[in-house]
Amino acid sequence: MKNNIVLVLLLLSSLSCYAQTQLTWMDLARIDYTEKYFEAYGSNFLYPEFSDYMKSLEGKKVSITGYFLNIDPSGKMFILSKNPMASCFFCGMGGPETAMELQFKSKPDFNTDDILYVTGTLKLNADDVQHFNYILTDCVAQKMK
Repeated sequence: MKNNIVLVLLLLSSLSCYAQTQLTWMDLARIDYTEKYFEAYGSNFLYPEFSDYMKSLEGKKVSITGYFLNIDPSGKMFILSKNPMASCFFCGMGGPETAMELQFKSKPDFNTDDILYVTGTLKLNADDVQHFNYILTDCVAQKMK
């Protein structure tokens, strides 16, 4: 009996090492923006103010489901979107919080509008306007049906 209790405790503690948070697009929508002038570009951009919840997840493994968008002809930038390409924020159907940048360990083999379940490490980006506000690094993805 004592061995069984120890075994269960070890199993539970090992599972917590692999725990990840399941994000929703509603989680990403809890963000405010203010205009901020960026000297390097001579222009104002929307500067994100992340929620405390999202700040608590920075640097942690998270998962989210969305539409894969391959918008970079060089194949170096990939996006996960709340909406398919025809109604993503590029087309005026949402804001920057409806998409996130995906940085894969190796080049993915997915098509635009494939629905993916993606896991990666969350990075919050407020200052680099060349990248998205939400970035997942070291991504692994699985195509959903």
